Formats: sequence, structure tokens, C-alpha cells
Amino acid sequence: MIIDQIVILTILAAIFALFLWGRWRYDVVAFAALLIAVVVGVVAPGDAFSGFSHPATVTVATVLILSRALTNSGVTDLIARAISPATRRTVTHLGALSGIAAVMSSFMNNVGALALLMPVAIRSAKQSERPASIILMPMSFASILGGLVTLIGTPPNIIIATYRGQVTGTPFKMFDFLPVGGTIALVGCVFVVAIGWRLTASAGRAKTAPEDLFQIDDYVTQARVPRGAKIVGMTFAEAEQLASRNDAQIVGLTRRGRRYTSLPKRVPIAVSDRLIIEAGPEEIDKVITALGLKIVGTEGAKSALLHAEGSGPLEAVVQSGSRLEGRTVESMRFPSRYGVHLLAVSRQGRPFRDHLNALRFRVGDVLLLHGDLDQLPEVISTLGCLPLAERGLQFGAGQRIAVSVAIYGTAIAASAMNLLPLQVALGLAVVAMVITNIVPVRDLYEGIDWPVIVLLGAMIPIGGALESTGATDVIVNVIYELVRNIPAVFALILMFVFTMTLSDILNNAATAVVMAPIAVAVADRLSVNSDPFLMAVAVGASCAFLTPIGHQNNALIMGPGGYKFGDYWRLGLPLEILIVAVGTPAILMVWPL
Repeated sequence: MIIDQIVILTILAAIFALFLWGRWRYDVVAFAALLIAVVVGVVAPGDAFSGFSHPATVTVATVLILSRALTNSGVTDLIARAISPATRRTVTHLGALSGIAAVMSSFMNNVGALALLMPVAIRSAKQSERPASIILMPMSFASILGGLVTLIGTPPNIIIATYRGQVTGTPFKMFDFLPVGGTIALVGCVFVVAIGWRLTASAGRAKTAPEDLFQIDDYVTQARVPRGAKIVGMTFAEAEQLASRNDAQIVGLTRRGRRYTSLPKRVPIAVSDRLIIEAGPEEIDKVITALGLKIVGTEGAKSALLHAEGSGPLEAVVQSGSRLEGRTVESMRFPSRYGVHLLAVSRQGRPFRDHLNALRFRVGDVLLLHGDLDQLPEVISTLGCLPLAERGLQFGAGQRIAVSVAIYGTAIAASAMNLLPLQVALGLAVVAMVITNIVPVRDLYEGIDWPVIVLLGAMIPIGGALESTGATDVIVNVIYELVRNIPAVFALILMFVFTMTLSDILNNAATAVVMAPIAVAVADRLSVNSDPFLMAVAVGASCAFLTPIGHQNNALIMGPGGYKFGDYWRLGLPLEILIVAVGTPAILMVWPL
């Protein structure tokens, strides 16, 4: 048994180290660790994939699908547009966005809620002439706080509720989190709206319009194809390849007064064609020489590019799980694969253009893509990115909104009244959404964050191995030695703070899986009620505000807000202190020791 304990603790330590390193995605790390645990014998082969059928995993998947359904129906767009009258003053602007984000996140995935509100926030920030950085971080934090309110608001709540069911036979119910989570969310949102935003006022300085953020007029040049030029007779595809070898790209063409942003690849370049070339100052001379062109000038080049008929630019941010994550610009071959051009990339408010082909994408990078405006949204969706532009309300949205809200509300009510288990009620809601075509069958699984599902499916058996090998007892013994001579309330605070700190550097779902059995075991050793310890772990695992890597929402706002890694603790640290100060007495009042 001692050997098994050493093995599982070593595997767990390796998981944490690889999560922190970030070289491989967390779902890959967790799944590889699970397979290793099976091979070395600490997880039984029959239990290897039990995590994928676990109620917590199924519940998280159905919540993600239903969040997508609410998005498709237009209900969230309708709510988001209600903030327009409140944008005149900073506090009311923040209050409206943060309040809506918190409420939406109580009943849908908070990453989805933020994704829907970000375009609204950026557009309204531009209209009110406020930096996006003042708006985005408070709104992101409010969406995380809103997830604390209900069972389905965030994966840690689902994990903790399910674990309590395994230990005591009675899981936490839908609104058992409301007294504590609601109190923390309310106080936290009031803090970020009234005071906290001032702490971020000197942080990111990202602009809100593509032309301002990337200053593309400095990098776009018009050039004429003279008689005898090297590329005369070359196909458009061949000319693009030659330009790419010189760290430039042909992003448009004017022929006989008509502007094109894309041409059939076999169309030959002709004399007197005018090409719109995007390249850095150092590269423009190289590509002009290599192609044998004559520079016409930069004046009007930006206008020709941005306002060609039917085409234009669109910003998008790289999300976790995007097919771009970790890949280079060159390997994606945007023009040939997707029919769009990548004009620039902005990271933490700093634009990149020079030697763009070698740049490796990260979560939070903002892309400036150019192409057919009818096709760009679909391309961005295919790439797994989030468009930073508002969508128009869909035709027939009113009826779809009513149906989707009725279906979702019925599922929540059925679970709250103990008529059906939560995962069954939500599963039936998913079926109803498909039958009513609010979520088409072809899009059924697109809303699921598969890396999170794989992470949960892999970490649950590993968490079980911690208990079955006795490794949990080893960890608990160390904690117990630290807290046995102090009042149990201080042990609760220690568990609260430790979980919150761990979640700042690890995925919140993984944190909850690991900390739940430890919390119960510590409570048992102290001979006190385990419920307040489980509640502290649920809250702490969701409250990751110190770093951009602790929660997907923090990573999503990094590029559009122009934030740096160190900007998060300015608002995050006082917020986490406030959460512990308010959350501890709230937990003890509702769930006494």
C-alpha cells in the first residue's frame, strides 16, 4: 500500500507540474496520467473510464449544450442589448454589464456568458470613449462570481455536490449554494463595480477598433504590376506563395477599377493590376523587389483593403481548445484553407506583424482577419475562436426565446423539486432543444468544451485512486498536524485559502476533484460537520482571480483588454481577501460546524 501511495502522489505531483508548465494542454496531461495510473496498477482497468459516465461529467456536458441553446435562441443577445441606456456613466456601465454577466452565469456556463457579452462590452466601451480594460476585467470576474450561485453555475459546484452524494447519500441540491454563493457574488460584484475597476484603470490599454488596435495603415501598401514584372502570368496562388516566402501576403487586388479580396487561385496576374500587400517596414522592400512591382503608395491602401465590396476586417480572440492554440501562423495556411487573410495578431495589447509566419498562437491572442464578411463568422467558428463583434438578432427570435427559456426552466424546476435527478432533467432538456431545432443535430456537440470533459473523465478515477490507496490520508495527516490545536474555524479558513490558491494556478475542476476528499477527511478528523468544508472548497475552486491561467474567462479577456500577467492581482487579490472575509461567516451561518 505504501508503494501505491507513493506512485499516485507522484502521478498527482507530475500532473500539477505539467499543468503549471503549460507545454501540453491539461486534458492531454490528465488523460495520459490516467493511462499511466492504469498501467502501474493504482487504477483498476475496469474503472479507467468510469469518470466519463460519472454524473458530474454528464451534468457539465449537458449544461454546456444548454448554454449553447440559449445562445442560439437569442435570449442572451436580447438581455445584452438592455444595457445600452446605462453606458453614460462608468459605474452604471460596469454595473449593468457585470450584473447581467453574474445573472447569466448562474444558469449557464460562465465562459459562454462572457463570450456573448464581450462584443457588447467592447462596442459600448468604444461608444462611451472608455478603455476596454476598465470594463472587461470586472465583467469577467462578475461572470465567475455568478457561477457560485447555483449548482449548475460552475463545474466545481457540480463536482462537490456529486461527491457529497457519494459520501453522505444526499448531494447538494440546485439552490443549496444560493445563500453562500449569492452573498459572495453580490458583495463581490458591488466591490468590482464601485471600487475594483479603479484598480485596473491603469492596466491594459487596448483600443477597441481594428484600425486603432493594429494601425494597419502603416503595414499596407499598394503596388502596380508593370510590364515585364516577374509575376506577370503567374497564378494568384503562385504569387501568394512567393510573397509568403518574403514574410508578406497579398491581401487584395484591383483590376480595371474593381476591387477583389480573393480570386480563383488559377487566375493569372496581369499587367496594370494593383496588388494590396501587407508587410512590415523591413519586408516591404524585399517583396516588392522579389515580385518586380512598382510601389503606388500607402495612401488609400487601407481604405481599399477594409472597404472592398462585400469584404472587411473582423477581430476574433483565440479560446482554449481552439485549433489554433499552439500552432504557428504559417502552418495554418489561412488563404488556401479558409479563404481569409490574417492581417495581424495582438498579444496583451501589443500588435505583431513582422515575421508573423513564425508566431505561435496562444489563448487570448486577438486576430485581425480579413475576407468575405458573409463567410468570416463561419471561419472564426471553425477555428474555435470568439468573434469580437455583435451578432444581429435572428429571425423568429421571440418564439425561440420563449421555448428555450420554458424548456430550461422546466428542467431546473424538476431537479429543484426532486422530481428527477439533475443529469436526467438536463438530458431531457437537451433532447427537447434538439426536437424544437433550437440546437440542430449537426451542432449538438459544438457547444461542449471537450477538454474540460476529458479532464473530468480522467481526473475522477485518479481522485478515486487517491482515496483507495490511502494517499488522501497521508495528505490529511499533514494538514491535521497543522490544525489540530487550533479552532476548527481556522482550519476551515485554511482549506478555503489553500483551495483558492491552488485554483489560481490549476484548472478549477481538477482542483475540486482533488480537494473534495481531503476536505471531508479533515472535517472527520476534527469531528465537525463536513458540509462547510465542502462549501469552502466549492467556492475556493471557482474563485481564481490572481492569474490569467486560473480560469478560461481570465485568459479570454487578456488580449482584448491589453492586460499583462501581473495586472490580474491588482483587482484579484483584494477581491479574494474580501471573498474569504465574507464567505467564511456566510458558510458558518448556513452550514454550521
